[in-house]
Amino acid sequence: MSHYVCPACKTNKTRFHIIEQSPQAVKLDPQNGDVVQSYEQSDLDPFHLPYKGPHNRIQCGACGLNEDERQFMRQ
Repeated sequence: MSHYVCPACKTNKTRFHIIEQSPQAVKLDPQNGDVVQSYEQSDLDPFHLPYKGPHNRIQCGACGLNEDERQFMRQ
């Protein structure tokens, strides 16, 4: 676990929400938005790029800023 400090309020060093992201690859019906097909990350079709975003996002428990974990890591 890293040491965090909020880049916005700069006073919070103890209260945070760690938000774990779990992407789901899906194909939607363009007319009604229903899921037509679900994909595994290892079995995407050629037109579906794999998710390359962060695994975790952090939200400050004092001011509510929600950013990538790197923004909160103490230098």
